[in-house]
Amino acid sequence: MELITTSIDLSTQGHTDIVDITPQVQQALNDCGMEEGFVQLFALGSTTGISTIEYEPGLVQTDMKVMLEKLAPYNVPYQHNKTWGDNNGASHLRSTLIGTSYAVPFQEGELILGTWQQIIFLDFDTHPRQRKVVLQFFGKKKSDINR
Repeated sequence: MELITTSIDLSTQGHTDIVDITPQVQQALNDCGMEEGFVQLFALGSTTGISTIEYEPGLVQTDMKVMLEKLAPYNVPYQHNKTWGDNNGASHLRSTLIGTSYAVPFQEGELILGTWQQIIFLDFDTHPRQRKVVLQFFGKKKSDINR
C-alpha cells in the first residue's frame, strides 16, 4: 500500500459557491497512478465544505442554497460576528453542518461514484477566496495488485 498527498487550488466567490471538483480529483488519481484504494479529501478552512451531489443547476444554484439559508442564514446577528467584528458566523455553521472531509473509493483507476454523483467543494465565506483541497490517495498501483 502506498500513500500519496497532493492538492487542488480553487478560486471561489463565497456565499455558498459550489464547485464540481470531480474532474480535478480524477485527474489527480490518474497522475498518481493508483488503481485501487480510496482518496480522502480535506478542505482547508473553517468556512468550507466537501460533499457529493447531483451537480445540476436546480440543486446547486437554488435548492442547496435555500436549504442552507433556512438552517444557517447569513443575516442573523451571530455571537461569532460580535466577537470578531465580521459577518461570517453563518459560514462557520454551514461548514460544520456539511463537514470538511470526504472519502471516495476507487478501482481500476476510476473513482467509484453513482451515475449522477459528483464531488463538490463549497465555500461559505462572505467574500471571494483562494482555497485549497488536500487529497490523500491510499492504495495500490497496478504493479502491486498483480503481485
